[in-house]
Amino acid sequence: MDLDQLNETALGMVAPGKGILAADESTGTIKKRFDSIGLESSAEKRRDWREMLFRTEPAMSQHISGVILYDETIRQNAADGTPLVKLITDAGSIPGIKVDTGAKPLAGAPGETITEGLDGLRDRLNEYYELGARFAKWRAVIDIGREGDDSIPSQYGINVNMHALARYAALCQEANIVPIVEPEVLMDGDHTIERCYEVTEYTLKRLYEELFAQGVVLEGTILKPNMIISGQKSADQATVEEVADMTVQCLSNCVPAAVPGIAFLSGGQSDEQATAHLNAMNAAYDLPWPLTFSYGRALQAAPLKAWGKTGDVKAGQAAFNHRARMNGLAALGQWSKDLEKGA
Repeated sequence: MDLDQLNETALGMVAPGKGILAADESTGTIKKRFDSIGLESSAEKRRDWREMLFRTEPAMSQHISGVILYDETIRQNAADGTPLVKLITDAGSIPGIKVDTGAKPLAGAPGETITEGLDGLRDRLNEYYELGARFAKWRAVIDIGREGDDSIPSQYGINVNMHALARYAALCQEANIVPIVEPEVLMDGDHTIERCYEVTEYTLKRLYEELFAQGVVLEGTILKPNMIISGQKSADQATVEEVADMTVQCLSNCVPAAVPGIAFLSGGQSDEQATAHLNAMNAAYDLPWPLTFSYGRALQAAPLKAWGKTGDVKAGQAAFNHRARMNGLAALGQWSKDLEKGA
């Protein structure tokens, strides 16, 4: 393990005004997104879509520090034969790779899941390093039960997922790959923001206990957490200021200062909502780590709609440039709603 290299990569992933593009949708997930615009999800079309994003300037060079890829994508070449990984590095961005194989039902815990993919991971990480990946991502999924049901998540469900995250992280560092550790507490339910705080706090504390126990060096990691936010079905939706305040409070209580940076997932928030929440945190608080974004849908929804069935590259890139710039400003605490008017 080369700690200097890992730390340098991690710091590059959270460079000022930059964040991470999560372009690691599985074939099934991207098919659903293509279905929404009436487009067939072929390997060629998936390549064309991602190539369009990776060639977008100034978004890639000014606002995107890293790109999380899917196994198919890290092996693909652009239409002109250039490896997609080279398009990313030529823009000054860092290629990364999703390595988990998805969340499956957790035995003995109805309604909960465990993320799989540890089998054979050491060999896969070594191959991905040769293919150009310098960081990886593993997503643990923590659901919250309906209001009044405190059985989900269980301590068992959280514990086994955090243990797996730490095992993944240790293997990544062995391969000189920076692990993004992503413990996502879902916002799908009807829970209050207070319940989200409670579950996220316990989850993060268990995560850092496991990372310490398994010898993971925090200076060579990035945290990708959810924000503390009301469930989508909750009648009581928290304000932007409440989300920022409670998220910062939770992170301050749980995340060691040694962590190089925190890159939030958008978790189903609207494009502008995810930007506003990130901006509010950076504008109002002085924290030991940079706060930035690691967004998938919140960066891609607008460009996908603009690119559409016709493959309008110019329109797609204009939309991507705008969303990347908005989030880059939010990572500096310099975004305002008025800047969205030019979208």
